[in-house]
Amino acid sequence: MTEVSKYQISYLKKIKHHKQFVRFTRILLLIGFLLIWEITADTGIIDSFIFSSPSRIVLCFIGMVKDKSIFLHTGVTLYETILSFIFVTFFSILAAIILWLNQSLSEILEPYLVVLNSLPKSALAPLLIVWFGATRTTIIIAGMSVAIFGSVLTLYTCFQNVDSQKLTLIYTLRGNKWHALTKIVLPGNIPSIISTMKVNIGLCLVGVVIGEFIGGREGLGYLIIYGSQVFKLDWLLMSICILCIIAMGLYGLIGSVEKWYLKTIK
Repeated sequence: MTEVSKYQISYLKKIKHHKQFVRFTRILLLIGFLLIWEITADTGIIDSFIFSSPSRIVLCFIGMVKDKSIFLHTGVTLYETILSFIFVTFFSILAAIILWLNQSLSEILEPYLVVLNSLPKSALAPLLIVWFGATRTTIIIAGMSVAIFGSVLTLYTCFQNVDSQKLTLIYTLRGNKWHALTKIVLPGNIPSIISTMKVNIGLCLVGVVIGEFIGGREGLGYLIIYGSQVFKLDWLLMSICILCIIAMGLYGLIGSVEKWYLKTIK
């Protein structure tokens, strides 16, 4: 037993050291990239007007913090993304449930969902602007359009792949489809729903930014497109950096929810 315990401790130490190495290497790569970028911009190897530099981006960010404009644009994009994500999660689960409950309806609608999911959403956004106008609601719909069709297909497929023996047991005990849904399908697919949510949060952010490119007057997408038009590339790159931080933060938040759920079921 002592020998096994020693091997276990050694194995856990190796895993811990590996995680520390990966974390350290990631940070080192980021710092190295920023240093090379700054040095090449300062020495004129690259044109700092076109490529900007980390120091210029920081100064730009500080300036926008002082006039509080960055909080407005970041807040607008966050609000639109979170609202879009909530709607996508609700409607995709609801649609997947309806399709699972009605096999004929799912067979009729499946090819249409596949086609809609395959459409390039950047081409759909201008149409939405024409239909609904350049409003915040339209941008939220644009964010939803990127994620919802794929989400419905993914969840419906997961619902279809539940353990058939458990379903047979429910029906043998004179249960109906509603009992099967609430007792087997939904509880058994919570990990799949959370995994789909992790994908959807990034897709909703992409859709919102596309909508802001075309019809926004506020938000980080608007800053990016406006910065490119007037050659304020510090704005553009700063907005991209903030979007990366937002994406990592939102993904990490849902990842924390997933870890919490996994702990509760153990």
